[in-house]
Amino acid sequence: MCHISVIVFGAKSLATKEVQGKRVIEIGYSATGTPRPIIESMEPKGYIGVNLKRGPGVDVICNAEKILKKFGKESFDLVIATELLEHVRNWRLVISNIKNICKPDGIILITTRSFGYPYHPCPGDFWRYELKDLKVIFSDCEILCLEKDNLEPGVFIKIKKTNNFQEKNLSDYKLYSIVTNKRVKDITNKDFRTFYFQHLVLKDKIKYFLTKINSYIFSKI
Repeated sequence: MCHISVIVFGAKSLATKEVQGKRVIEIGYSATGTPRPIIESMEPKGYIGVNLKRGPGVDVICNAEKILKKFGKESFDLVIATELLEHVRNWRLVISNIKNICKPDGIILITTRSFGYPYHPCPGDFWRYELKDLKVIFSDCEILCLEKDNLEPGVFIKIKKTNNFQEKNLSDYKLYSIVTNKRVKDITNKDFRTFYFQHLVLKDKIKYFLTKINSYIFSKI
């Protein structure tokens, strides 16, 4: 789900000179919530929306773990990933791909969820990021803007990839996982069978079921 604050962040954070005549890719693209119309009004050279499945505005179907192989190194001037990173199990690989498909002096724009945001599988939901996490994760780039979402638990960041980019080794970094309810380096298959996680799944199913019932009731009024 893309919050209005995400669209606002994208609009206010990008200057026309960072977009006009540039190649843009949005990973995890969703027509239900994207800064694409605003960015396309700045006349980029091209805009590619990438998602796991077909949908309006999805130009390429590709797993975020395979985008570097699909598009090649240093292929885009602007890389956007809104509300994606909490949903990818292998966050290190996806973030590495995001950094590496970006050209030197290119811009990366990311929004994601923090601790306190409810479980929302799409199709999975694994991680929560804080300001301090993004500072570490993108310490190999120039951080231009880093702020909290003022509507829901979440964080926004704008990064510039430097000319002398040397990727940071994040193999030992621990990130908070909503699957385990603690900071871990990785999630194991066993973690999905715990009482804690099964309880999260059940709560989400009940919430979905109640939403459907309410929608049906209101449709009959």
